[in-house]
Amino acid sequence: MQGLLGELDGQVIIDPATTAPMNTYKLLVGAVVPRPIAFVSTISLEGVANLAPFSFFTVASANPPVLCFTASFREPRKDTLVNVRATKEFVVNIVSEEFAAKMNVTSGEYAYGVDEFAMSGLTPVASDLVRPPRVKESHVNMECTLLQTIEVSNQPMGGTLILGEVVRFHVDDEIFEEFRIDPEKLGAVGRMAGNTYCRTRDRFELVRPTIVKQ
Repeated sequence: MQGLLGELDGQVIIDPATTAPMNTYKLLVGAVVPRPIAFVSTISLEGVANLAPFSFFTVASANPPVLCFTASFREPRKDTLVNVRATKEFVVNIVSEEFAAKMNVTSGEYAYGVDEFAMSGLTPVASDLVRPPRVKESHVNMECTLLQTIEVSNQPMGGTLILGEVVRFHVDDEIFEEFRIDPEKLGAVGRMAGNTYCRTRDRFELVRPTIVKQ
């Protein structure tokens, strides 16, 4: 099979250079789990709102607060990327279990200019500092201004990395205490491979070891 170099000590050895991109993608999304979901709201220059989920998503910096997510390469380019580049603004909304099904509705391949808020039944609310609306149902919204985009690859299964500085946090008061967010009340969901998602209810703690310098 293409990309397989054989087996050694009970492991399959795979060469990404000779592996079909779709198979590389399957390996990545199956191994890098669970992935948080950036539910990104943007707005076009014409004023049409857009809403889409991205699971290649994480924190890049805390000072200043910076988030990053990747928009997969395709032609025509995803509405989110087009809007972010045009307006230099977006909002990252955290997905909780109670509206995960509505989030999934927005993942469809809709034509440019379709308002996914309307398609999903989710509620847009005005942001403070940026033009794109926030998702009212989300317990955490982060208004962002664009720092930069990085074209990682314009090949199939490639993508564009988007970095944005958080200029305003909105956190529901019932999940907030002394700048900590209650994970039980947030009820965030994560992305696995294929059509599979996961809950964040099953948690455990490990105390970081204290290293005594000699």
